[in-house]
Amino acid sequence: MRIGVPKEIMVDEYRVSLLPVGAQLLVEDGHEVWVQALAGTGSGYLDEEYQKAGARIVDSAETIHQECELLLKVKEPQMSEIGHYANSLMVFGYFHLAVSRPLVETCLEKNISALACETLGDPRGERPLLKPMSEVAGKMSIQEGAKCLERPMMGRGILLGGVAGVAPANVLVLGAGVVGANAARVAAGLGANVTIMDIDIGKLRHLDEVMPDNVTTIYCDPHAVHQYAVQADLIIGALLIPGARSPRLINRAMLGEMKRGAVLVDVSIDQGGCFETSRRTSHSDPVYVIDDIVHYCVPNMPGAVGRTSTQAYCNATLPYIRKLAGLGLEGFLGYEAGVREALNLHGGKITHAGVASAFPDLPSSA
Repeated sequence: MRIGVPKEIMVDEYRVSLLPVGAQLLVEDGHEVWVQALAGTGSGYLDEEYQKAGARIVDSAETIHQECELLLKVKEPQMSEIGHYANSLMVFGYFHLAVSRPLVETCLEKNISALACETLGDPRGERPLLKPMSEVAGKMSIQEGAKCLERPMMGRGILLGGVAGVAPANVLVLGAGVVGANAARVAAGLGANVTIMDIDIGKLRHLDEVMPDNVTTIYCDPHAVHQYAVQADLIIGALLIPGARSPRLINRAMLGEMKRGAVLVDVSIDQGGCFETSRRTSHSDPVYVIDDIVHYCVPNMPGAVGRTSTQAYCNATLPYIRKLAGLGLEGFLGYEAGVREALNLHGGKITHAGVASAFPDLPSSA
C-alpha cells in the first residue's frame, strides 16, 4: 500500500502522524511511505531521518493526496486540503465530525473512508488512540489554566497552589475520564483544592481511592455543578461522548454568578465544548473574556508540545496503521472488537451512530 504523511496545516499544529521508525517498519512490511517535505520539523524530525528510514520525500501535499491510498493525519482534514483529495481515499486521524457539518458533507462528496482515532475502541471498551492525547491535554489544561489565572491574562491574579497563609485556588474538573483524572492529579500536585465530578460512580470511587487528600469526588448533577462552579477559580471541561457532541453543563447565565476573573478551560471544544459560551481559539490567540470570565478553548492543545505529543500519538497508532496497511480496510475493521467503531464515513454515508445523530438528514448506514 502507498501511505502518505502530509504536513499538518491547522494553525499552530506541530505534530506529525508518523515517526521515522514508523516509516521504517512500514517499508519493511512492504509498503511505500511518502512524506511531505518538512512534515516532521515541528516535532523535531528532519526529512533526512525519514529518507534514512526508507521513506520518499515529496514536495507537494497535492501529490500525496492524489497518489496515496492511505493518508495519515493528526488533526481533522482542513477544507483547503479536501478539495485535492482523490476520491475514495482512506484517511486515518482525528476527525471530530459531529461538530462540523461542512467537513462531513465535503468528505461524503469525496467518498472518503474516515477512520477516526477518537472513536476507535478495543476489546476492553477503551479508546486506545484517544487516551495518549487525552493524557497530554489533561495535564496541559492545568498549566494553561494556571497561566490564565494570572492578571496579565485577565485572570483573578491568584497562584494555583497558594502560599503559606494564603488559600490555594479552587479547581473544578467536569469529567473523571482520562483528561479529568490527569487534570486533577496535576492540579492537586500543585497544591490546589480540587473537586472532580462525573456521573460514573465507579470512576469516582476509583479516584477517591487513588487521589491525594486535596481532591474531592462529587456526583455530577445540575445542582452540584452550580454549587461548585460559582466557587471555582478554574474550571476544566473534560466531558466526552465518543463521536457525539459534548453536553453543555455551564450556561451563560451562570457566568454572572461566578468569581470575576475565573477561568474556563474547555478541553471538550473539539466535540463542540461543554460551556455554552465556548468557541474555538488558537495557541497564538488562546483566550477571550465574556462576562468577566476568561475562556481558553484551544482545540489542539497537545499540538503545542509537538515532540511529546507526536511520540505518544505514534506509539499508540503505529500498530493499528500496520494492521490497516497489511489487512486492508475490511480486514482491519474485523480483526479485533471495537476497531470497527473507528469508521465514521464510508461509501458516501455516515457509518458512526454518534455522527449520524448529529446530522440525521445526511445519508447514513449507522
